[in-house]
Amino acid sequence: MKPILLAAFAALMLFAAASAHAQSDSRELIDLRNQVLEMRRDMQSLRDQVGRGGSSLGSARSSAPIAATPAPTSDVTAALLDRVTQLEERVRQLQGRADEEQNARQRQGEDLQKNIDDLAFKVGQSAPAAAPAAPAATPTKPAGLPAAPVIPPAPKRTPELAMQEGNAALARRDYATAEKAAREVLATPKTPRGTDAQFLLAQSLYGKKDWQGAAIAYDDAYSRSKPGPRAQDALLGLANSLTAINEKKTACVTLNKLKAEFPSPRADLRDSIVAARQHAGCA
Repeated sequence: MKPILLAAFAALMLFAAASAHAQSDSRELIDLRNQVLEMRRDMQSLRDQVGRGGSSLGSARSSAPIAATPAPTSDVTAALLDRVTQLEERVRQLQGRADEEQNARQRQGEDLQKNIDDLAFKVGQSAPAAAPAAPAATPTKPAGLPAAPVIPPAPKRTPELAMQEGNAALARRDYATAEKAAREVLATPKTPRGTDAQFLLAQSLYGKKDWQGAAIAYDDAYSRSKPGPRAQDALLGLANSLTAINEKKTACVTLNKLKAEFPSPRADLRDSIVAARQHAGCA
């Protein structure tokens, strides 16, 4: 497996782990803020009670001398104030850490996308260049014979027809023909069948056991489709491709992403998702 793909997969795993950790910190930060607010309300309630008690004490002193005694709530108030100070310091620490992790996740996401783009470029550069077509021979017409009728070129097939023939080829496991049809549609500018063609390309490469190329194609299909109807299929195909190149940990990260984004997957994919998790050895 190429080093740049390994780097991309490692970045994806770190990015998922950092996101889960950040969600835990966010929940703790919210809980702490709620505790601070609740304790501040308790302190205010105690202050109100002390104020009312002070007024009653002043009225009693005007009629008879009474020995001064410390307010029973003073110690509680001091303890609450100390606890609030500690909680506020913890909130500041968590907020600072959350800001740092947000910046780190953003940088990791940018690095991951760059690595995937670099890999796609290198794979494209390594593809063999098509051989130049030989110049067509100009036929000579014997003297005295009538000119041959001019046959117009066959009209170029539409993306819809290309997709229909590509899917038919895929069904009969003619992966080379299916791949050719998919690339033909993808080369059509502004075609509405681009997402379907990208998914067909991924399936064709997977059928040809070009696992690395299939992983890139499935990732592109997911990017084109989300949150469209092909997103679940693309993530499942990406996970299976990663497992095929022995990137099982990253395959499990992908399957966890599928579970997080689609808690209730399509009924026709449920058995396949379970099988993919078992094959990758996911916990």
